[in-house]
Amino acid sequence: MKKKNIKVSCILLACAVFSALGGNAQEKQDSLVNVAFGTVAREDLLGAVSTVNVAELLKKNYAVSSLDNLQSFVGGYTGNIWGQIGLILVDGIPRRASDVRLTEVESITVLKGANAVVLYGSNAAKGVVLITTKRGAVKPLTIDVRANSGVFVPKGYPGYLNAADYMTLYNEALTNDGISTSGAGYTQDEIDKTRSGVNPFRYADIDFFSSDYLKKAYTRSDLTTEISGGNERTRYYTNIGLNYNNSIMKFGDQKNNNDFGFNVRGNVDMDLNSWLTASTDVAVNFGNRYAGRGDFWGASSTIAPNFNRYSPFVPVSMFDPSKPGLQTIADNSNHLIDGQFLLGGQSTNLTNVFGDMVAAGYIKTRFRAFMYNVGVNADLGALVKGLSFKSTYSLDYTAVYSEAYQLPYAVYRPTWSTVNGQDVITSLEKFNNDQNSTNEFIGRTTYSQTMSYRAQLGYNRTFGNDHNVTANMLGWWYMTQFSSDPDNDGGSDYHPDRNTNLGFQAGYNFRKKYYVDFSGAYVHSAKLPDQNRNAVSPTVTLGWRVSQEDFFKDNVSFIDDLKFTASYASIKQDIDITGTKQNGVATDYYLYSGYYGNNSVLGGWYQWRDAAAGGWVATMSGQGENPNLNFIERKEYRAGMQASFLKNLINLEANYFHQTTSGLLTRGVSVIPSYFTGSGDFRPWLNYNNDRRTGLDFALNVNNKIGDVQLSVGVVGMLFSSKALVRDEIQAVDYQNRAGRDLDAYWGLINEGFFQNQAEIDAHARQTFGGVVKPGDLKYKDVNGDGIIDSRDQVDLGRNGWAANPFSYGINFTVKYKNFTLFALGNGQSGAIAFKNTPYFWVRGASKYSDVVWGRWTEDTKNTATYPRLTSTAGANNFQNSTFWMYKNNRFNLSRVQLTYDFNSKIFKNSFVHGMSVYVLGDNLLVLSKERKLMETNVGMEPQYRFYNLGLRATF
Repeated sequence: MKKKNIKVSCILLACAVFSALGGNAQEKQDSLVNVAFGTVAREDLLGAVSTVNVAELLKKNYAVSSLDNLQSFVGGYTGNIWGQIGLILVDGIPRRASDVRLTEVESITVLKGANAVVLYGSNAAKGVVLITTKRGAVKPLTIDVRANSGVFVPKGYPGYLNAADYMTLYNEALTNDGISTSGAGYTQDEIDKTRSGVNPFRYADIDFFSSDYLKKAYTRSDLTTEISGGNERTRYYTNIGLNYNNSIMKFGDQKNNNDFGFNVRGNVDMDLNSWLTASTDVAVNFGNRYAGRGDFWGASSTIAPNFNRYSPFVPVSMFDPSKPGLQTIADNSNHLIDGQFLLGGQSTNLTNVFGDMVAAGYIKTRFRAFMYNVGVNADLGALVKGLSFKSTYSLDYTAVYSEAYQLPYAVYRPTWSTVNGQDVITSLEKFNNDQNSTNEFIGRTTYSQTMSYRAQLGYNRTFGNDHNVTANMLGWWYMTQFSSDPDNDGGSDYHPDRNTNLGFQAGYNFRKKYYVDFSGAYVHSAKLPDQNRNAVSPTVTLGWRVSQEDFFKDNVSFIDDLKFTASYASIKQDIDITGTKQNGVATDYYLYSGYYGNNSVLGGWYQWRDAAAGGWVATMSGQGENPNLNFIERKEYRAGMQASFLKNLINLEANYFHQTTSGLLTRGVSVIPSYFTGSGDFRPWLNYNNDRRTGLDFALNVNNKIGDVQLSVGVVGMLFSSKALVRDEIQAVDYQNRAGRDLDAYWGLINEGFFQNQAEIDAHARQTFGGVVKPGDLKYKDVNGDGIIDSRDQVDLGRNGWAANPFSYGINFTVKYKNFTLFALGNGQSGAIAFKNTPYFWVRGASKYSDVVWGRWTEDTKNTATYPRLTSTAGANNFQNSTFWMYKNNRFNLSRVQLTYDFNSKIFKNSFVHGMSVYVLGDNLLVLSKERKLMETNVGMEPQYRFYNLGLRATF
């Protein structure tokens, strides 16, 4: 072990020994905000930190998910933090947000600036979401019970053509391609009989979204009981929750689909003596999911409505009575549906998604999680005034496994004939066999285990009522170990996720007017070569409360408080040191090391030129060595302001940030000569690429009371931009260089309309995307003027907002009148683009036809067409990302409206009930957008739902 690592280990060990001697706990107050490894008075926050009081919010805004609609309350948060995926911490421990329900949460703090996250080390370099659970208080035993029940109602389903229309237009597609309809196509008699519905088993017309398979709605219910209280020596909080939902499905074994969850949390704080306190937290989560087999939603977007000429069900009642053997087949089948139908199969692969749902079995997924924290806090003021110590150890264990039941089953292809004017089945062709089994088998099995330890020595003291000094020294370590295949992708992850760092902080403020803070971390990474595994991440923050200056107080009366902050940071991180998997094995930890191999990927059997026969197994290079591989650096300049106006009527916070991420990894495509690849790959991983992210986030809140009406409005948002500053790239043409472009640039072709005739095609640049170009196909601009349309004619069409949109915003609104409270929230985005490139729009070959094809190009509609000509081929020419398929992704989501009634406490006077509220809410109610239908419609997956809920909350 290197000397530096020994020093780090010794410091952590010393902290652990010291933690056994004592610790200190500071009583939480409403004015305190949870930040990295501690709390800070709200007025002393130095910017880029946003907090939400969840416990108070739940009184008017009920939800289940711990991060529910957070983007409507926190500027700069869009699911990401300033355009990057942050670290989730629950009570200071890396955990999934799904590990905790919203009713368990006291507050959520989003740490955005580098100065706010640096103490957490490398893995927090992209921001932190700090979820803090509820704790007990000095009060009598209190029991809060909350019950909810609601329904999920589908917003809508994709619009697909019925079988007759599909068959008609598929014939048209064949004709467009010069293919006779007499073979692959459909006769007019087939189409007419399909349209008439005269025999839906011979001429199938399957509507996946009909009431035969789907319910109009499904339900969800949950029950939560919270028990809290305590005295001066011990405080406790317990949360017990149950939730259950069924499914929209009503056919086959999928009608039994359901999810059941159970959680228990217990948080206890104890004062062991006047200077020593301790805490213990335990949480257990159980989840069970039942799912019948069969990819119903995937099949709904791919299987043609005529089921490729075969019905999924074969009616026994239509067997030819002169063929008794047919009835014998039915009598011996394990799967005679409702006593009436055998399972049919498609003509192509003889599968049947409905058969899977009826006969293939089920999967029971079991989720189990155990989370445990123990901590001690000591007030060491008897030794040095203002000195304290904290230490926490945690252990989490999560397991996911499945109990499955899967059986092969037989399907039948019927032969139809017309006898005496009646359609009858004269023979059955069988595929596969029915099998029986009473044994479940274990399917997916994964687990993870997280251990964490921190020790912190703190100092907080005020001198002469004016000089406030804080300091902290801490060590933090955590490790998450995974099962051999946590991604369930057939590969393995040998190394656990680790974070090891020392943190240090020193702060000073004078009369809460002038602030200076220095925070930093000494980080360690095993992903790097020995000599580069340690680094220092420093940050400096300054603050100035201008409103305390005499010149300001004497001249500005409408501003109650005004503070400016600025910070600089240089954070070293290894979370972007990631490589591709080799043979299914993660390689993140050895990217600095060169290696050779003779497996099927790297080497092989080679015939020597001068050998008469035979050859040799060659060993090849898989990767070059780079002993200089180093940390990736986030440099950040940030400026912020916090202000309140008109006696706190208006509160405003804003942050401007400028981040440069340098040293991102690349294999050296442009900087390493091409002859280093070929027979073996000698290229090393290099710190080469650089990115930049800039933006402005803001949060504006207005609170007022007029008579009996209390009004509160919050508006948050962010302007965001990102650029690729340096890229290791060799592009075919200069204008396709990614360097200098947005990180989320969307590339595509420029569409110039439809080819209207062959003469236009002949006069235009040759398009090379496959197939014969014909009138009705899309015409693209020859950007580089070489007479050929190919990938080199793609240009930057705009930003897709994959990390954050150019402008994102959220709104929350509350109006309270007497005992009624109306609450609403929403969020939106603008400035980004997307492409209509799902199978719903890109109709290929014989795949399912959606209603967009009604606007197809024909000779009769050539001047009004909104869709290319139909084709039975892959249609590669038309189905390219281009301005034809592009749309603006602007939208506003009305996410929730809740109306709450709080019963007058006098009603419950002298009873064991201390308070009661009832509420109704609607979720995911509305999307306002030019492309609303597209945005509210899921293709190939379960639909989007509106949720309507009735809830009751009572305190005892």
